[in-house]
Amino acid sequence: MNYELFIASRYLKAKRKQAFISVITFISMLGITIGVMALVIALALITGFQEDVQAKILGATSHIIVEDLGGEGIRDYQNLIDKIKTVPGIEVVYPVVYDMALINGPYRSRGAMLKGIDFDLEKRHSPWLAKLEQGQLPSDTPREGILLGKELAFAIGAGSGDTVTVLTSSARLSPMGLVPKTKRFVVSGIFSTGLYEFDSSTALSSLPAAQKFFGLEGRISQVQIMIADIFKAGKLSEELKQILPPSAYVTTWMELNRSLFSALKLEKNIMFLTISLIVLVAALNIIATLILMVMEKTRDIGILMAIGAPSRSIQKIFFFQGTMIGVIGTTAGVLLGLLCCWLANTFELIKVPVDIYQISFVPFHIRIFDLAMIIGVSLFISLLSTLFPSHRASRVDPVIALKYE
Repeated sequence: MNYELFIASRYLKAKRKQAFISVITFISMLGITIGVMALVIALALITGFQEDVQAKILGATSHIIVEDLGGEGIRDYQNLIDKIKTVPGIEVVYPVVYDMALINGPYRSRGAMLKGIDFDLEKRHSPWLAKLEQGQLPSDTPREGILLGKELAFAIGAGSGDTVTVLTSSARLSPMGLVPKTKRFVVSGIFSTGLYEFDSSTALSSLPAAQKFFGLEGRISQVQIMIADIFKAGKLSEELKQILPPSAYVTTWMELNRSLFSALKLEKNIMFLTISLIVLVAALNIIATLILMVMEKTRDIGILMAIGAPSRSIQKIFFFQGTMIGVIGTTAGVLLGLLCCWLANTFELIKVPVDIYQISFVPFHIRIFDLAMIIGVSLFISLLSTLFPSHRASRVDPVIALKYE
């Protein structure tokens, strides 16, 4: 240990007669600790909320959607799917038929989106669907089955094995004129994605059953695409536009949820800047502590200079002292912040309304980049606050300092 660091560490342990400076030093460390801990918790909260909502949204929807602008459905869709599969980075491509319908249950009715999908393809990327047993998946015989979202099934009072009547807006001609098309389905199972909006408004059937019911034989409503890297959806959508016909409309999950994730990102940045002010205020305490220490140690500084210590060494002593306050406070803040995040995740401390936020509790996820940024900002502010007091200490005149000794 060089003597500058040794003296700086000794100055942190103030004597009894210098208890006031010791209290100020402790308050400086405590301020840094609280500021860093608040930053860790806040960023972990926003990141956890964003990632959990994102995972639930992507678990219930596709990464890229291709639709027909004409509104009559996509014909010859198998050739279109084969063409899409040639683009690198695309993992799963599957056809979907959907339309709004009114579902009549044993107790009440509710409007919902009825989707016809290929369950074998859908199970590859939907953990919530893979949890269902094979017998719970809808089949085309002897009576066509239907899967209901958990909240939708509760709303209409239907359970597995019950029969529901589905009415669609597409009319059929009868002796009494045009009447809505109706069909009876057996509820083969109940699914839960964890996304309230999806679970309360979606019903699933097999693709052939939905095509027949909606009068779309040989056609589909859209092609849904799953990709390896979800953040390359924008780039891949541009590549798809080059090979798809002009009537095809391509949209991504980021475009569908742009407002939500933009709001979360803005809130995260504002929260980081706001709570950083706590660290800045704590850094002002470091400046006050070091200035008081310089005034208290003027005699010591004069003696060091008199025996040959250069001004640079005096500057290093108080620079090291401020740095140690910043490092200790930052380390304690990070550890306490991580501990609070672990406790909040383990015991699910922050409950939220599931129908509003799509999740039952707020998870805390800390990213390595966020943690490194917090540590970097805290240490930078701490080091910056040592510059003026250490420079002032190095400018002490040893003659004046020892004049009355």
